Amino acid sequence: MFDRYKIQIEEQINPILKQEGLENSTLQWSLIPFSGHWGISTSFFQIAAQETRSGKKGNVAHRAAELAEMIASKLDIGTEFEKCEAVKGYLNIYFASKSFSQMVVEKVLEEKQLYGSHPPIDETVMVEFSQPNTHKAFHVGHLRNIVLGASVSNILEFNGNTVIRANYLGDIGLHVITWLWNYENFHEGETPPAENAISWIGELYAEAVKRREESEENEEAIRRYFQAWDNHDPEIIALWKETRQWSLDAFERLYEILGIHFDRLYFESEVEHVGKAFVEELIEKGLAKDERPGGAVIIDLDALLGTKEEYRVLVLLRSDGTSLYATKDIPLAVKKFEEYKLDRSIYVVDVRQSLYLKQIFKVLELLGYEWAKQCQHLAYEIVNLPGNVTLASREGTVVLLEDLIREAEKRAMEIVDKKNPELGLEDKQQIARMIALGSIKYSLLSRDNTKIVTFDWETALDVNGQAAPYIQYAAVRANSILRKVQYQIPSGWSNPSDLEEKEIVLVDLISRFPQEVEKAGRDLKPLVIANYAYDLAKAFNDFYTHCPVLSAKDEVRTFRLRLVAATKQTIINSLGLLGIQVPEIM
Repeated sequence: MFDRYKIQIEEQINPILKQEGLENSTLQWSLIPFSGHWGISTSFFQIAAQETRSGKKGNVAHRAAELAEMIASKLDIGTEFEKCEAVKGYLNIYFASKSFSQMVVEKVLEEKQLYGSHPPIDETVMVEFSQPNTHKAFHVGHLRNIVLGASVSNILEFNGNTVIRANYLGDIGLHVITWLWNYENFHEGETPPAENAISWIGELYAEAVKRREESEENEEAIRRYFQAWDNHDPEIIALWKETRQWSLDAFERLYEILGIHFDRLYFESEVEHVGKAFVEELIEKGLAKDERPGGAVIIDLDALLGTKEEYRVLVLLRSDGTSLYATKDIPLAVKKFEEYKLDRSIYVVDVRQSLYLKQIFKVLELLGYEWAKQCQHLAYEIVNLPGNVTLASREGTVVLLEDLIREAEKRAMEIVDKKNPELGLEDKQQIARMIALGSIKYSLLSRDNTKIVTFDWETALDVNGQAAPYIQYAAVRANSILRKVQYQIPSGWSNPSDLEEKEIVLVDLISRFPQEVEKAGRDLKPLVIANYAYDLAKAFNDFYTHCPVLSAKDEVRTFRLRLVAATKQTIINSLGLLGIQVPEIM
């Protein structure tokens, strides 16, 4: 936002530094935290230190202070700045409130949906998220992964990265074999109901696990079924393909509802056999131990690295030669970097897999892949039901995502009916869905990734506290003001000489959005944006209460209308990074 001003100031600073023999010096600028004035600041410590390293004697702190004071005395700050001061090696330049508020509002109205974004950078990042298992239920626990991964992708993209959104689907493994065995023996010929496919699939999985665990005979039958699968039994493969598609179709319907898309779908089945070749390579290099048939193929990472209980032992293949997650995750990582020439690969995965992913990344290093250090685990904690019941597909203690959305829409519809009874049913349904999905997503993204969330309806759908409907309604309020002037925002610029306190707070928050986007991208924390959006909505509601817009005098009215439009746009942009839409009315 301040690039133009930084360039203008540096055009004055550089000749001064050149006279001091300090050519090609780079200045790093930062925003000064608001305390009655807005400003930008730069330090001369780095320049002074470089001068010392080049052989000139002197005290770095003293020289930095000297440079700052000299430049402050020579700068012509013009009318857009209020004052310039040197403080202990720092040069602080403060904007005049009128010019700053004009600059901020104009920037938003000019850039619209791009406000807060950063220029493209030469970095390609893959974010792998969602990762559902076929032949299982899709529940609220999965939703935290989805909304976190989607939001992080949005934020990185807004920061200028090229982002590849990837989904890695667990379409093989013991859970699939168990489901197929149960289906073939007890449900052959049945098909999932069109309106309730995921629920039906999940019920069959819970039933299959129960049958597997209730007798050794069933467990042995499933093991034999697994071996037949591994030997490419054509009937089992055909059944697998048909039933897998049932899951994929159901998942796609949910992704469409959630507004989620992927650039690349990976499947466990496409990397399983390649993975066994990597295991053989590890054995040949003496890194892995083959203890078959009595034991598994393992790699004792602590023994190899000389560490103690840091990496422990990773099992690569079962004793019967069947694959495990590690068998597939190693070639998958290689495939990703070969296909896209990635600079970073982010895995959005449950915190309980932290050790496992640490092991996988280390094995990739041992195999000689330098990019392994660019693999990153973005961990998140689990979602519990009220009463601290952990969501688990195998036990059937799940709130299905479809059911959650239906219930949220039902409750949101009550809000819409109450506020806008005259609307048509289709309009009400569209608004209710935006409110419902916003409530669900925000309830998960407004908590730190590392904190356990106990899910409950009241928290997810709260319309009064720090929740999506409150933020959405602030934007709707802004829109109602703009609608009354038929969205004709006065052109040109008219700014009262003295801003009200509520206006100052609002302008300050809007100006901070690009910084918040940068911080959220750096830390991979949508929570930063969730908190920011709430603060902005709260500030707007305070402004709305204390600062009349349409009834204000011409000069004030014009400024406030433009400020309202800028606020609405910034709320929309911030919620958009969380995957949340804003309705026109509520």
